[in-house]
Amino acid sequence: MLKTIPTLGHRIALTLGGLWLALCQPDPARAEDEPAIGRLNTAGYRTSEMCTATLIAPDRALTAAHCVTRPEDGYLKRLTDMVFVAGWNGSSHSGASRIKAVHVHPKAFSGGQFDLRHDIAVVDLNEPLAPAPLPIGSIALPGPLTLMGYRRSRPHRLTVTPLCYGTETSSIWRIACRVEPGQSGGPVLIGNGAARRIVGVIVAVTRDEEALVVPVDDWLRRQIAPTR
Repeated sequence: MLKTIPTLGHRIALTLGGLWLALCQPDPARAEDEPAIGRLNTAGYRTSEMCTATLIAPDRALTAAHCVTRPEDGYLKRLTDMVFVAGWNGSSHSGASRIKAVHVHPKAFSGGQFDLRHDIAVVDLNEPLAPAPLPIGSIALPGPLTLMGYRRSRPHRLTVTPLCYGTETSSIWRIACRVEPGQSGGPVLIGNGAARRIVGVIVAVTRDEEALVVPVDDWLRRQIAPTR
């Protein structure tokens, strides 16, 4: 896992993020509020092995590369075991589909080593889903940002954490908001309502439970361009 340097700016961002986090704790979202964000189950419909993914086209979803590959060698997990369930709330969803193809960032595995800085992937769904996809965008840190994902401690409800701030080190964002396993692949958003944009993907959690995020890059933009 990459290490960050605790610069003065980094400490200030963490302090500010901690203040906002104290004022606005994460809350579970209703499925109908976030129909484009869902669970990516990697061992079938009913499994504890999961990540988060987001529709970026009716038939494509964005997630983390380590969710769909084996970290020891970079080979894909079995496609027949992967299912995306959009808007999952424990009893219903806004659409579900198996996965027919996976596109992993070409730099996610380099020289036989996994590179967290490029830990993103796009999955192709067997069939298009109804929820409106979320567009991508860009932002200059520190924020504010909103983190979303399905936590291991609350796997059947989407958790939304707003008003997060962070810094960048070695092409990785460190965001001063708490995350858990299961939120990998979850979107990092800016804006509100129709102006919302995906600007990054949650890929790891630090020892102090803060998020490490891969920002949107040109490879991802090219993946989306043909579907626009």
